[in-house]
Amino acid sequence: MGQTLMWAAGGTGFTFLMTALGAAMVFLFRGEIKAGIQRIFLGFAAGVMIAASVWSLLIPAVERAEAAGKIGWIPAAGGFLLGVIFLLVLDQFLPHLHAGAGQPEGVATSWRRTTLLVMAVTLHNIPEGMAVGLSFALAAQEAGMETGLTAAFALALGIGIQNFPEGAAISLPLRREGMPAARAFLMGALSGIVEPLFGILVVLIAGGILPLMPWLLSFAAGAMMYVVVEELIPEAHLGEHSNVGTMGVMAGFLVMMILDIALG
Repeated sequence: MGQTLMWAAGGTGFTFLMTALGAAMVFLFRGEIKAGIQRIFLGFAAGVMIAASVWSLLIPAVERAEAAGKIGWIPAAGGFLLGVIFLLVLDQFLPHLHAGAGQPEGVATSWRRTTLLVMAVTLHNIPEGMAVGLSFALAAQEAGMETGLTAAFALALGIGIQNFPEGAAISLPLRREGMPAARAFLMGALSGIVEPLFGILVVLIAGGILPLMPWLLSFAAGAMMYVVVEELIPEAHLGEHSNVGTMGVMAGFLVMMILDIALG
């Protein structure tokens, strides 16, 4: 368990670091990311998360359940539905504000606009941290540990790549609204801290109750897919020339698929 926690902490720590590096762009640039480039980044993140949900989470969930002599689709479908409900509840009740939106979502609050902007991206990062942590927990429980570890590192790499522009997408608008660069960087970086927190948490749960692994894997997949369909894809297609967002989705899916198959 100790070694598994170290791997999970390392993997989710890498994705958190990539968010922080993206947020550090506030020290180099002052303006916001151009709308077209932002749509590409959003689409890319969506594509990565779709591919990761299928290859890194749902397929292993089915295989793990069937290896235990159970019906594979039951934990896959059940966990997926629970993950969707989990994010739906958070989305409905946790106050947050998407960049470019006029009104915040969730329950009424007196939180500042900057805090609400950070909370919106923090919601995205919860299922990502769970996915990476569970991938390392799954690798530790399998006989061919080396193959599982490679797949887990591939997932962490894919999530980390799309976290870089995500960190910049928080810090740059905050800087533009007048926040000091150092504080804008800190806010952007802290949006990714939930990834190691939730990644380590699910490893502890999965290690304590092994039969839950298929359910937890598909739970993370459902949560990620909710984020993709509810927020990332719609935001990637705002305005004219939305085909750039579509191509971003295709590119992200292709990169994550190649990483998972080639390294897994």
